[in-house]
Amino acid sequence: MAMAISMVIVPVMIRLAPHVGMVDLPDPRKVHTTPIPRVGGIGIVLGAMLPVLFWIPFDPLIISYIFGCTVLLVFGVWDDSCELGHYVKFIGQFVAVIPAVYFADLYVATLPLIGDIPESVGKVFTVIAIVGMVNATNHSDGLDGLAGGLSMLSLACIGYLMYLVNDITMVLLVASIMGGIFGFLRFNSHPARVFMGDGGSQFLGFSLGFLVIVLTQKSNPALSPALPLLILGLPVVDIIAVFYLRISGGMNWFKATRNHIHHRLLDLGFTHYESVIIIYFVQMLLVLSSIFLMYEYDALILFIYFTVVILVFSGLTLSERAGFKLNRKAGSSIVDGFINEKLRSKMVLQLLGSFVVAAVSYLFLSVGFAIKSVPADIGYLSLGLVVLSLIVFVVLNNHIRNLAKLVLYVTAAFVVYLDFNFINVHDSLFLEIEVVVYVLMALALVMVIKFDNSVDFNMSPLDYLMAIIVLIAFIAFSFSSEPNAYGDYILKMILLFYGCELIEKRNVIGFKIATVAALSTLMILAFRALAL
Repeated sequence: MAMAISMVIVPVMIRLAPHVGMVDLPDPRKVHTTPIPRVGGIGIVLGAMLPVLFWIPFDPLIISYIFGCTVLLVFGVWDDSCELGHYVKFIGQFVAVIPAVYFADLYVATLPLIGDIPESVGKVFTVIAIVGMVNATNHSDGLDGLAGGLSMLSLACIGYLMYLVNDITMVLLVASIMGGIFGFLRFNSHPARVFMGDGGSQFLGFSLGFLVIVLTQKSNPALSPALPLLILGLPVVDIIAVFYLRISGGMNWFKATRNHIHHRLLDLGFTHYESVIIIYFVQMLLVLSSIFLMYEYDALILFIYFTVVILVFSGLTLSERAGFKLNRKAGSSIVDGFINEKLRSKMVLQLLGSFVVAAVSYLFLSVGFAIKSVPADIGYLSLGLVVLSLIVFVVLNNHIRNLAKLVLYVTAAFVVYLDFNFINVHDSLFLEIEVVVYVLMALALVMVIKFDNSVDFNMSPLDYLMAIIVLIAFIAFSFSSEPNAYGDYILKMILLFYGCELIEKRNVIGFKIATVAALSTLMILAFRALAL
């Protein structure tokens, strides 16, 4: 639901952005060369918060979180529309953070290598730390998909660690935030159609700081107090390095410059999405380390963290001093060499594309019939989406394609969720056929995406981010002490999402067939939920 809300709101806000003055204009320190709307944060926040209001029970912690998110969204949108000064932004950040610490009693009680600290000191430290994370995430929002992707990796780790201690409320909160980000990232991958702006980056920074403290201080206090460094990863040390460079260069602390890690990679000759992917992989190493070292000594965790970041920044500094510049033909990319090969047989590609349509349609309909029961909320949402589709088709026929895309994605999410929670596990034949279909669909997707140059489906940082999250999920859940299928759940969701996207981009007839299958599945779900 978070993803669907975000995907609906962001395009609407893109159209409204010029009328409300929320457009990011190019300047010498920025990467983009054309005006870009900076309204994506509204989609992220509303996408994440509305499901929270529906499904998560209120307590002081959740109330303070919603309050903080609302304050940061208001100040962020205000700044995105009329450029607030730094001190006004700080006021908004402190107003957002203080209730979580002093009203919800959320604070750091133990520091790495130091041990327990007085409550008064811990609360002041917590306020400063969360405000620092808000600004660290804000400063990391310098390339398309970067801040959202880094936040997704950290949130995936936090959600997994919350899951291990069965803190379902926080798992739902993490999932909702990730859904809001994912809906936004569909429009923010390079070249971006929209930026998140301060309204989005401050929300993500606050959410990360808030959740990592809840994780280590409330959900599982046995975790090492040094673990947040690994979980939050590069943005923390990047902003510290930037402040050091500004101070040592005699510059204003708060004046924006081109000395973030992503700017330095660009200056070394890496392309936009290569720079993002490199940062993703470093973040992945830190996040995976936090999972494997969650109960280790503080000294070991600090050693791992600073070893990684010292290697990264030393490599950048040495390359810059040596005058290194990556040489390549204009417009080409290292990654392009792997993804721009052509497959000769167009017939094979057409058959593979048709198979993806058939596979997605089969998975939709088969799960609709095979599950034991359908929850009432899924039934009502399915019925509402079918009715909305009929209204749009009759009244606003020219907008039906955008709604059909939404129908495909929402149906995919419903199907995987129901398959995971309500399938008859004793129906072994169905489960075996389903596995075969998913495996064959994955192979078909790889072949078509890789070799069909008629499809406008260039690999973006978001595609690599999804692959990294799948890798993290499989590694993490493989080492879980209890048997579970969450890795399969995530993989099925991503495969269906890419199947839907490929269908929409490649084949008009296939898109219509898949949309009819999706609407039929929603009607089946609505009937089964509401007729019983």
